[in-house]
Amino acid sequence: MARRQKAIPQGIGNAHPLFAARAENGEIWDVEGKRYIDFCAGIAVLNTGHRHPKITSAVARQAEKFTHTCFQVVAYESYVELAERISSLAPGDFEKKAFFMTTGAEAVENAIKVARHYTKRTAVISFDGAFHGRTFMAMALTGKVAPYKAGFGPTSADVYQAPYPSALHGISIQDSIAGIKRLFKYTVDPDRVAAIIVEPVLGEGGYIPAPAEFLRQLRALCDEHGILLVADEIQTGIGRTGRMFAMEHSGVVPDLTTLAKGLGGGMTISAVVGRADVLDSIPAGGLGSTYAGHPMACVAALAVLDAMEEEQLCARSEALGKRLRDRMNALRQRVPEIADVRGLGAMTGVEFCKEGQPAPEIANAVKAEAFERGLLLLTSGTHGNVLRIMLPLTVSDELVDEGLDIIEQILLAHTSAQSVGGVFA
Repeated sequence: MARRQKAIPQGIGNAHPLFAARAENGEIWDVEGKRYIDFCAGIAVLNTGHRHPKITSAVARQAEKFTHTCFQVVAYESYVELAERISSLAPGDFEKKAFFMTTGAEAVENAIKVARHYTKRTAVISFDGAFHGRTFMAMALTGKVAPYKAGFGPTSADVYQAPYPSALHGISIQDSIAGIKRLFKYTVDPDRVAAIIVEPVLGEGGYIPAPAEFLRQLRALCDEHGILLVADEIQTGIGRTGRMFAMEHSGVVPDLTTLAKGLGGGMTISAVVGRADVLDSIPAGGLGSTYAGHPMACVAALAVLDAMEEEQLCARSEALGKRLRDRMNALRQRVPEIADVRGLGAMTGVEFCKEGQPAPEIANAVKAEAFERGLLLLTSGTHGNVLRIMLPLTVSDELVDEGLDIIEQILLAHTSAQSVGGVFA
């Protein structure tokens, strides 16, 4: 860790002070041999767990053939097959196409490029609390200043933000829609808006699912004004919410969808998938990147899709989510500081408040003590007061219960459920 601090800038953070030596499914062992239960999954990347045999085998086989050609220079079949499969799985009964990049932020940047080119408009609307990445357009779309925007100067122009619905925080569906209409009335002509980009479950913003009616009204508003609806499914996609795409829960079909994280099963790949007519508006050379759709990442993604289907991991995600939320809701009856338990599928957030105010100290203390007990957790939310649970979909019920036991023990020992004077008092 001392070497890390000397060699790597402090802007690259570490949620936990450990270095991994090996990992298997839902567990990690550090360089000192200590075992940890992984409720982070590389920030919702490892839906198929650490070192899934289908993925490691596919990558090893590809490494024996070739490791890189640049798809724009010499093509390879795995890229084409992956585009076909992603297009067939994505919502919508229209003709779809897909292309691949390397990171989620790149997928977002490219989705906005496509939307602007297709519509011949420049403005984009996103939502308060959203996270879309750390590159300049993605940072502009992100609805949180510290640490993502603070000190970096002007971001990309013509980006506007509206409220995201949250019942707990007193923001209704109509408040959100009215916020967009206020932008149209006072700030930006809707005829200049190329796209509205939305997370079907707010990720960094606290794991808040978008109500289906909100997404339906958003779709109608886009249709009324000729605006493209972009679903950012980088964290929600590939089974995390119990469907391959979280938008399937609402029945709302976006024009474009961004994917990353769970798609590669640990290999770096992202995607933009959606309407063929929209994507085909870009001339040859307007899209692409040297490492985009890397051959080893493409075969890993194909193996992920195989595993999702063969192991019925969407259904497993639903079952895990119910197990998580049932347990946390039962605990909520004994721990008044638990203000809300929410999520879709295995994407679960637990929000803490004290006396009606956000309590990030509770979320941070649970995360810190859980680490000491061998459980890895992350926090989120505008106020940092939400525990987000994003365990692999492949783990056993026994491992889930072991992790939840740790959370329960910490909360019962240190909140008002037990006695005053605990670390959260």
